[in-house]
Amino acid sequence: MRLDKYLKLTRLIKRREVAKVLITEGSILVNNKIIKPSYSVEIGDVIKLKLGEKIIKIKVKDIKEVVNKKSASSLYDII
Repeated sequence: MRLDKYLKLTRLIKRREVAKVLITEGSILVNNKIIKPSYSVEIGDVIKLKLGEKIIKIKVKDIKEVVNKKSASSLYDII
């Protein structure tokens, strides 16, 4: 699954377009590397989000195409 789509499905970022912009700006890193929005997310990847002054680090636990709001947070662990 694409990184921008994964961030939207997990509800870490509300819109996919916003995710694309943040990724291209370098505000989102995967395994401490600058990547593109089309990066294919894999289980075990560590994603670091810099949102303003807030930094969130998560580890991908599961990948699903469809997820409801309640179970969206079960797709990752906050480190």
